[in-house]
Amino acid sequence: MNRIGTILAGALLALVVLGSTLFVVDQRQFAVVYALGEIKEVISEPGLKFKMPAPLQNVVILDRRTQTLDSPESKPIFTAEKKSLVIDWLLKWRITDPKQFIRNAGTDPRLAENRLAPIVQAALNEEVTKRTVAAVLSTEREKVMQGVVKRLTEDAKSFGIEVIDVRIKRVDFSPNITESVYRRMESERKRVANELRSTGAAEGEKIRADADRQRDIIVAEAYRDAQKTMGEGDAKASAIYAESFGKDPQFAAFYRSLQAYRTTFRSKSDVMVLDPSSDFFKSMRSSGAGGK
Repeated sequence: MNRIGTILAGALLALVVLGSTLFVVDQRQFAVVYALGEIKEVISEPGLKFKMPAPLQNVVILDRRTQTLDSPESKPIFTAEKKSLVIDWLLKWRITDPKQFIRNAGTDPRLAENRLAPIVQAALNEEVTKRTVAAVLSTEREKVMQGVVKRLTEDAKSFGIEVIDVRIKRVDFSPNITESVYRRMESERKRVANELRSTGAAEGEKIRADADRQRDIIVAEAYRDAQKTMGEGDAKASAIYAESFGKDPQFAAFYRSLQAYRTTFRSKSDVMVLDPSSDFFKSMRSSGAGGK
């Protein structure tokens, strides 16, 4: 029984020792093999690997995938116009030289990011201070990011990493000038609105004046055509009267007298003082004589 126990214990010990010599490297990882605190080998090929048992050799695993570093804090940056901007950014990076990375930042990526953040901020400051607000916001925004990447390239090599890209997430004015900017924007919008209202009022007056002019022209032309038609009608009426009255002058004289009587005696309250023997009553006298 003791012999079987010894064999089992030896087998278990052998398995433990064998297990400590085996490790797996994922395709998304670097494996750094240490021997008594010194880097002996960097393994980048995935698969099952062997090493000497601890403490003779130890393995540290590093992530070789692309990492994202967000700006830890938003610090104001002055532009070429002395305007203060607050810029949030992000950095894409990955480990390319595990030995160099460990020598400069250790095995914790957070320590590397803590050292990278001020370098990125300094590079961004240099690019922004050469440009205006408009350039940073629109026309040269891409150039700003390209300039930051270019400045970080050499520093990144010393860290054993590669800077893939830098992006600006947000650009805003610092709180001490945001209110004044909003007031200026409000004043500008009011000025534009007033200009549009003035332009609209001027266009409205122009349209109304043109409409009034066209109305006057239309009324004048209508009055002209009406007078022309009335003149033509009066001329035809006069011609008819002349033709009719020429056939019987006595009837014409009698008809004119009746028209005069109708106009004169239109109101019962009218009072006229005339000589009965005047020509005005000639038709009445003639009709009266005929009646007797």
